[in-house]
Amino acid sequence: MTEQLRTPTIYFAHGKESGPWGTKISALAELARARGLRVESPDYSFTMDPDERVRHLLRTPDLGGNPLLLAGSSMGGYVSAVASRQLSPRGLFLMAPAVDIPGYAQDTSPGAHCVHVVHGWRDELIPPERVCGWAQRHKASLHLIDADHALNARLETMKQLFSLFLDEALVHD
Repeated sequence: MTEQLRTPTIYFAHGKESGPWGTKISALAELARARGLRVESPDYSFTMDPDERVRHLLRTPDLGGNPLLLAGSSMGGYVSAVASRQLSPRGLFLMAPAVDIPGYAQDTSPGAHCVHVVHGWRDELIPPERVCGWAQRHKASLHLIDADHALNARLETMKQLFSLFLDEALVHD
């Protein structure tokens, strides 16, 4: 198997109103690259439909060739969780994920064994209680931090939690 096919790849999914290389994703992508991962962050801004974004990710070529990780923020968390059911990635890193909320109809049960969720206590869009319930049902590692929905004010904490996730998800490499 070629080296490129064995290099773990992480796909980031941005939120509804952000872009593929926002503050959080750029910072976490830098960490992933420093650890030798390939990084992809598709642009989903062509649609506000969360299920169309899932279909867009699932149509991405070469998703199954590498050890795969998925990460998503807000609506991108929904996209990553739903896609994980078909892709069975090694790990799933969700930031303020849009789970258990009206208008997001698909099953978000994760298709990964290593699932980490980071959510802000002061999230004004997605109530922490919903994410706590989701994490409990799916036995996900849950990290609640003093932050709003964007989580950008706690970027150093996010980077530490992402490193912890990578350590756990890639333990067999």
